[in-house]
Amino acid sequence: MSEPMLKIPGAIHGSELDKMRGKLQSRRRVTNAIALTMSLAAMAFGLLWLVWILYTTLSLGVGGLSVELFTQSTPPPNTDGGGLANAIVGSLLLVGIATAVGTPIGILAGVYLAEYGQKGWLASVTRFINDILLSAPSIVVGLFVYALVVAKTGHFSGWAGAISLALLQIPIVIRTTENMLKLVPNALREAAFALGTPKWKMVLSITLKASIAGIVTGVLLAIARIAGETAPLLFTALSNQFFSADMNQPMANLPVTIYKFAMSPFSQWQSLAWAGVFLITLGVLGLNILARTIFSKK
Repeated sequence: MSEPMLKIPGAIHGSELDKMRGKLQSRRRVTNAIALTMSLAAMAFGLLWLVWILYTTLSLGVGGLSVELFTQSTPPPNTDGGGLANAIVGSLLLVGIATAVGTPIGILAGVYLAEYGQKGWLASVTRFINDILLSAPSIVVGLFVYALVVAKTGHFSGWAGAISLALLQIPIVIRTTENMLKLVPNALREAAFALGTPKWKMVLSITLKASIAGIVTGVLLAIARIAGETAPLLFTALSNQFFSADMNQPMANLPVTIYKFAMSPFSQWQSLAWAGVFLITLGVLGLNILARTIFSKK
């Protein structure tokens, strides 16, 4: 006959362990269900406002679309007709010049931070200043350019607007370029050095080539960021009622025109403002989709 099992004081038997395990699992299931419900509720809350904004923009903006919108300049107050041709061209000029100035500076600075300045004091200072510029309100940049350019020249100008947009774009390109270059495996750099490749050629032919998709994505997102900026342009480029491509004079642009027309009591101007909002939203959405597509393919 087998001997009876001895009960050791303080010992936990199998049945009690199963009960404790079941309680823990049920508690985890409840916690997971609560966390999942809160996450889904937060996502639904954010999507609700996004869908609402897009629906309002679409419903009010499509009605203002016409051929005249792209061929005529902004009309006088309380006048039928007119368009946003001068504002569209002005925005394209300002964003294009800002991108042409900010992109090379941002890429070169990002290359320096990622490849040459890992431990230097200059790199640390540059990263610190770049972080400040990334979080600085755009109106602060506009006031800075106003004091630096507009106040010195005595008039608003397209060049001042392009400079302010470039200052907003450069930190984004710097951060994106540095992060993308850091994702390139060091084994590629070591292999290039082992073959006797100079560092500048290694950066140009290997690391930049390997991270080009991410850098282009960052540039496109930076363009999307500055395309709808209003505050810095109020202090720099201001606006122009007529068609003008002179960068030395005040220049019409979509953000300031939308702000001015939306705040006016005239229904004609408000309709044009919603059409401009639709154009900017469509452009920013297209740039974001293009950036995601390029990045996903690579």
